[in-house]
Amino acid sequence: MTQLEQITREIMIFMRGHYRLDEISDGRGEFKFRQGKKTILTLYPKEDRITFLLIFGRKEREAFNAARSEFPEWITSFYDGAKTYHDGKWMFIDVTSADQLAPIQQMILIKKKPNRKPFPKENAIRSRCGHRCDLCVHFSPMPEEQRAMVRAHLRAVWHTDDWDMRCGGCDSPDCHRKDSPCEVQACAAEKGYSACRECSQYPCSEAGAASCKAYIHSDAYSADDVTWGILPYVPDQYGN
Repeated sequence: MTQLEQITREIMIFMRGHYRLDEISDGRGEFKFRQGKKTILTLYPKEDRITFLLIFGRKEREAFNAARSEFPEWITSFYDGAKTYHDGKWMFIDVTSADQLAPIQQMILIKKKPNRKPFPKENAIRSRCGHRCDLCVHFSPMPEEQRAMVRAHLRAVWHTDDWDMRCGGCDSPDCHRKDSPCEVQACAAEKGYSACRECSQYPCSEAGAASCKAYIHSDAYSADDVTWGILPYVPDQYGN
C-alpha cells in the first residue's frame, strides 16, 4: 500500500466511523463529504499528495483558537495563512503522509460533532475475512423486510440485483462455500491461518468484497448507501 493509498483508507475509516455523510465525487478530482447541502470536508487527490479543504466559520475558528496549543506548528501555519471570506476561513492543507492525519482529524471534529451510531457488536457475526455476516444481504437469518431495504442500497452501490445467494456464515454448516473454500479462505489457509485477521498483512485488497470501496472513489453514495451497501463488507470500517 502506497502512502497516498494509506492516507485515503485511513481518512475513509475515520470519516465513516464518526459520521453518516453523503459521499460525492465530481469525477474530476474533487471528493466531498456532505450533510444535505453542507460540505463537511473536501478532498483533492493529486499524484504526490492529497489536499484537504476545511472551511471554518466563526464558531469553529473560536474553538480552534481555544485549542491552538494542541496543534503542531505546521497546522497553525496553514491556519494563519488561510484567507477568510464571508462564509469562513478556507484552509487547503496538503498531506503527503498518514502521520499527518491526527491533527487534521482533530480539526474535522471541530468542524462537526460525530453523528454515526455504530451497529451493536454484542451479537455480531463475522466472516473469516472480516465481513459482518449478520449485516450482509446474503445472511440466511436476516429478516426479509431488512433484506429488502439492504438490497436497495446495494443496488445503488453495485448496480446489480443479483443478491439471491444465501449463507449461514463461514463457520456454520450453511456456509455457501463449505465444499469449496473461497479465494480469501484459500489464501488464509495457504499461509497457515484460520482467518484473515491473523495475518500481518490484514486487511489487504483481497480481504472483503468491498475493499475497492475502502478508498476515495469516483461515485456518489448517500449516507445510507454507505452504511448498508459498503461498511458491512469492508474489514475494519468504523470498528465493525
